[in-house]
Amino acid sequence: MTWIKSFLLFILAGICEIGGGYLIWQWLKNDKPFWWGIAGGIVLVLYGVVATWQTADFGRVYAAYGGIFIIMALIWAWNVDGFKPDKWDVIGALIAVIGACIIIYMPRK
Repeated sequence: MTWIKSFLLFILAGICEIGGGYLIWQWLKNDKPFWWGIAGGIVLVLYGVVATWQTADFGRVYAAYGGIFIIMALIWAWNVDGFKPDKWDVIGALIAVIGACIIIYMPRK
């Protein structure tokens, strides 16, 4: 699998994971209709499916997702909730994504 395809799968999975969690959050914390929670649950199931499309081992894939999702969560919060990340958010996210890329993309023997 090329690293571009792998990275795009990480992005798709991140959108599903964060989007599904966001819908459930809105339903339970902000009094959105019940169907928001149902939609969130469906999207979270899709996240679990998309993750299986990666070719690396489960543990390595999920460790890498963690780093990539940190950046995606900050981008989501900035664009959807109006949260503005500060320099420490950005520095921490960059460290996490560098670590995630090392975990998933470095050659193995």
